[in-house]
Amino acid sequence: MAGNPNATGKTVYFAGPLFSQAERDYNLKITKVLEDYGYQVFLPQRDGFLAPELEGKTEEEKVRMIFEKDADEVRKADIFFMILDGRIPDEGACVELGIAYAEGKRCYGFKTDARTAERDLELNPMISGCFVKMFANTDGVKLIEELEQYLTDNEL
Repeated sequence: MAGNPNATGKTVYFAGPLFSQAERDYNLKITKVLEDYGYQVFLPQRDGFLAPELEGKTEEEKVRMIFEKDADEVRKADIFFMILDGRIPDEGACVELGIAYAEGKRCYGFKTDARTAERDLELNPMISGCFVKMFANTDGVKLIEELEQYLTDNEL
């Protein structure tokens, strides 16, 4: 891949579900595409707090640490990228989206979930209205190819 010279130095906050191995693996695949095109990606499952860093903390301390770290990283990023899969988008990612939008970030959505994509069900306008572009295809491999083509022709 040739990459995108306009992407050099731009940071992306990657939001989405990360509660199963399949979700984490797919997040890593998409992150790799973004990084191959010259973006620096903050991926919470990889770049956020590790379990040993939270050992010995109270539940309240863990919540505060994770919230503050992720909210700060959203504010520092140039671009916000969100996985929209699930019956409804991940609640934490929606909060991150709200922060990103309020901070004036360019926001992008990515959706493969057939439960809503095939039925042409729309997202809540308070979510979809934040995005400058949404990528949607129930074939996850083809969707990654669409993202690669977009990144070849455009910067985020």
